[in-house]
Amino acid sequence: MLTSSALVLLMIPGVGFFYSGLARRKSALSLIWLSCMSVGVVSFQWFFWGYSLTFSHTAGSFIGDLQNIGFRNVLGAPSVGSPKIPDLLFAIYQGMFAAITPALAIGAAADRGRMLPCIVFMFIWSTIIYDPIACWTWNPAGWTFKMGGLDFAGGTPVHISSGAAALAYSVMLGKRKGYSEVSGLPYRPHNVTHIVLGTVFLWVGWFGFNGGSALAANMRAVMACVVTHLAASVGGVTWVLLDYRLEKKWSTVGFCSGAISGLVAITPASGFVPAWSAVVFGVVGAICCNYATKLKYVIGVDDALDIFGEHGVGGIVGNLLTSFFAADYIAHLDGFSEIPGGWLNGHYIQLAYQLADCVTGFSYSFFGTCIILFLMNLVPGLSLRVSADEEELGLDEAQIGEFAYDYVELRREFSDVIFGEEGEGQLGSDGAASIKGAGKVEGEKSVPLESV
Repeated sequence: MLTSSALVLLMIPGVGFFYSGLARRKSALSLIWLSCMSVGVVSFQWFFWGYSLTFSHTAGSFIGDLQNIGFRNVLGAPSVGSPKIPDLLFAIYQGMFAAITPALAIGAAADRGRMLPCIVFMFIWSTIIYDPIACWTWNPAGWTFKMGGLDFAGGTPVHISSGAAALAYSVMLGKRKGYSEVSGLPYRPHNVTHIVLGTVFLWVGWFGFNGGSALAANMRAVMACVVTHLAASVGGVTWVLLDYRLEKKWSTVGFCSGAISGLVAITPASGFVPAWSAVVFGVVGAICCNYATKLKYVIGVDDALDIFGEHGVGGIVGNLLTSFFAADYIAHLDGFSEIPGGWLNGHYIQLAYQLADCVTGFSYSFFGTCIILFLMNLVPGLSLRVSADEEELGLDEAQIGEFAYDYVELRREFSDVIFGEEGEGQLGSDGAASIKGAGKVEGEKSVPLESV
C-alpha cells in the first residue's frame, strides 16, 4: 500500500507534463507548476480536514464530520476502507487521490487563468466538491455505497468530478484570444515528448491507482493491474486507428490520448470485471473519448486540453460499462468482498445505480464549481482571468517569471549573431523573430524561430 501511494504520487507530475506538452510553449511551465501546487495545497487540506470529511468513522450519507481533524486519532485503528489496513496508511493512500483530482481539473486554466485563484480554488474545491463525492462513493456510510453503486478506484470522485470541474472552469474563464467556433485554435501541441513522458508517468502510476485500490496484495489487485494495462493498450491502438482513417498519419499524441482514455474508462471497473472485458473498455472508451473531444465545438466551450472529453466522458463510459461486466467472482478474489455483480450475473438494476452515480456526481461537480468560481471572481484579488496583455505574453512570463525553455537567453545570444549591426531584432511571445530593417536589411518581416 505504501508503494501504491508512491505510484499515485508519481502520476501528479505526469499530469503536469502531459498537459504541458499539449499546451503552448509560453504557458508550458505554468501547468507543471499547478500540478506541483496541487500536491502541496491538497495534501495540507487532506491532513487538516479533508480526510475527516471523507472517511471519518462517524460520517453521514453525504459528508463526514471533523472527528479526525488534523489527523486526530488517525493511527493504527482499522480503517474505514478495510479493517485489514490501519487508518494512517489508508489516509496517505487516499490523500494521493485527493491531490491528483484538482490537478486533472486545473488544466482548464491553460493560457488564460491566473495562478493565485487556481491555488485558492484547489483548497475550496477539494473541501466542497471532492470530499463529499468521495464520501458518498467510498465511505460505507455514503448513500451511493449503501445503494449498491460500484466504483473501484475513482470513476466518479476522480474522473467525472474533475472533467465536470474542468468544463465549468472553461465556461467561467471564457474562450482564449483568437478562439474559432469552427476549428478551435490553430495551436498544435508544442512538445510531444512531454506528452509521452506524462503518459508514461500516468500509465506506470495507474498500477498503484487501480491495483492499490484492492487495499491488499491479493489476486483482486493482480486482476485490477491486468485489466488496467490491457485497457490502456487497446485504447491507445484504437485511438491511433481512428485518427489514421482521417489524416493517414500515425499519431503519437493519438496513442497517448487513447491510452489515457482506456485507463480512465477501466478505473471504476478494475476490481470488478474479468480480463477479457478490458478489451471492450479500451475500445469503447477510446471511441467515445475521441468523439467527445469534438463536443467543445458543439457547445462552444474552449476546453483547451480536452479534459472533459477524456476524463468526464471516459469516467461516465467506464461507470456505465461496469454495470454490464461486473462479476461477483472477480470481486471475491480478495477472499471476502461480496457484490451482486452486473448484467453478467443477471443483476440488471445495476445500470440504474451506475447511472444515478454518474448524474449526481457530474451535476454536483459542474454546478458547484460554477458557483465557487463565480463567487471567487467577485473577491478583490481573485479575478480568474489574466489581462489581454498577459495572455498575449504567456502565463509563464506574466505569472511565474520562469520558463520551460529559456528564450530570454536565446534573445541575448542570437541578437548579435543573427542581426548584428545590420538591423534590430526581437522575439515575440509567439516564438517568431521580428526583424526591423536597417542597412542591408530592408522592410519588416517575421521569421519563424525554427528558421533562426
